[in-house]
Formats: sequence, structure tokens, C-alpha cells
Amino acid sequence: MVAGVNTIWLCPGQGAQKVGMAKDLAARFPAARDALGAIDEALGVSLSRLMFDGPEDELTATHNAQPAILAHSAAVFAVVGPAASGPAVAAAGHSLGEYSAYVTAGALPATAAAALVRRRGELMHQAGTARPGTMAAVLGLATAEVEAACREASTGDAVAVPANLNAPDQTVISGDPDAVVRAGDACKRRGAKRVIPLKVSGAFHSSLMAPAANQLRVALEHAPFRNPAFPVVANATAEPVRDATRARRLLADQLTAPVRWVACMQRTAELAGEGADTRFIEIGPGNVLAGLLRRIVPGANVTSLGTADEVAKFLEAA
Repeated sequence: MVAGVNTIWLCPGQGAQKVGMAKDLAARFPAARDALGAIDEALGVSLSRLMFDGPEDELTATHNAQPAILAHSAAVFAVVGPAASGPAVAAAGHSLGEYSAYVTAGALPATAAAALVRRRGELMHQAGTARPGTMAAVLGLATAEVEAACREASTGDAVAVPANLNAPDQTVISGDPDAVVRAGDACKRRGAKRVIPLKVSGAFHSSLMAPAANQLRVALEHAPFRNPAFPVVANATAEPVRDATRARRLLADQLTAPVRWVACMQRTAELAGEGADTRFIEIGPGNVLAGLLRRIVPGANVTSLGTADEVAKFLEAA
């Protein structure tokens, strides 16, 4: 990595998990292996074994998938964080990835973050069981049109809302099943190319998660947060967070608020400074965030680091 380049860390969210994740990292890099081992010990379960070997249905359970993705991001960061030359100017994470972002900023130990997102996953699953909900991805339609379709589809008893504003023409909707179907149909009438139902255990980032948010606030209050060393851009507001108190509040708010990812990426680019030499580095499984960033901030310099080979190549260039 060229000396003096500003760094913005990006951390993926749920859906990026897969059997075999981080196995090659643990085999090649002691720092990654140690990070995963510490998280296993903190959780009291062999999460790394589940990540490496499955079974898939157990790994994809919300209370396992969330800490698994965070653990993968933390393992990558343990290896590449010390090698990244130039200052880190910001971090952002998609949904549960916001917790990983606080790990990169030194605001939260990876072990505590993993315990938090495991609890988060349990609470989200419980809320989804108490009031079943669903989500669907809308492709090829402007966010404003999706918002209008959701308003049209919602009634007093059933709601549909934009939940993940992932790209200018990619929005995930969330809510009661009937309302989400109605909203999806309304999006099609408005010109959406596709509406794809998602396999989820609840209506995440909607008002249906309010019971989970209330209980999560308690866990966040007891978590060992510190002020981040550099700003973390919050999903709920798309604004930089620089203190622990606000971080706790916005992480709880996040469960019922939309993930404003387009605005988050635009804000992180602003934090880097006009004309600054900046590299976005996605750490963890997959490269979904890199793909979204290229659509939001054309010409952005972004690298995805998830596999041992990707990490090794990065270290050689550092």
C-alpha cells in the first residue's frame, strides 16, 4: 500500500457468511488464528469450527451468522490493520458490520463485539418469532419510488418500509409479510426490474424489531465501549460518530431504522477530504460492499480482503 494513503474500513453484514469462511486465514496467519480463538473463548462455543466446517443451516442461523461475519472481519483486521500505512480517516459497516467498524476504530474489543452481535441475533430472531415478518430486495427502481410503494402498501395493521438503501436503484423492503408482498407488487407497477423475496427470520430494520431494540440497549450499556480513534459513520444517520455514548444509542436505533448505505458511503468519501488519496478496504467475507461502493462513488479505489490470498497480496504491496 502506498505510504500516506488515507484508509476507510468497510465491514460487511449478514448474508455474506458461507461454510469455510476464514479457514484459510487461520491456517496461514497466526494473528487471524488468535483473533478467532479469542472470540471462541469469549462466546464459550467453537464458532470458528462452525465457520470452517458448518453445517450450513446452523451457520446461517441469525445468532451464529452475525458473530461469524464479525469474527471474519476481525481476523482480517488483526492481520492487515497494523500493515495499513497512512491514517484511517473513517469506518462504516453494513448493519451488523457497524459493530465490526467500531472494532477497527478501537472503540470495542472484537471479543465484546462478537458477544454483542450474538445477543443481537438472538433478540432479532425472538422478535421475528413473536411477530413474523419478511424482507424483499427491489432492483432497478429509484429509492423514492420504493418509498412511495411502501407507503401505498402499508395499513394500520401491516407495514412495509425501506430497510436497506443499498444503492440508488437497489433497496430492500421490510415489514409484515402481506404488506411486503403488496409493496413488491407496487414496485413492479412502478417499473422495478425484479423483486426478490429474501430468506430471513424477521423484518429487520423496521418497527417490528422494536422489542429487540429495547433489550439490545441494555446489552449495549454494559458493553466496554471507548470513544473511537476515528469516526464511524452510523447506519441510522449517515453521520460520523466520535463518542461511545452516541455509538451505543445509534446501534440500538439501527435495529428499527433503515440502513442508509448510499448516504453512508457518500459521507465517508467526504470525510476523506476533497481530492485526497484514499483507499476503501472491505474486510471480511465477500465483496458486496465494494460492488455497491463503485455504484455510489464512481471511481472509488476499493479493495476487498477476505481470503488468505487476498490478504497476502495486500501485505506484499504494503
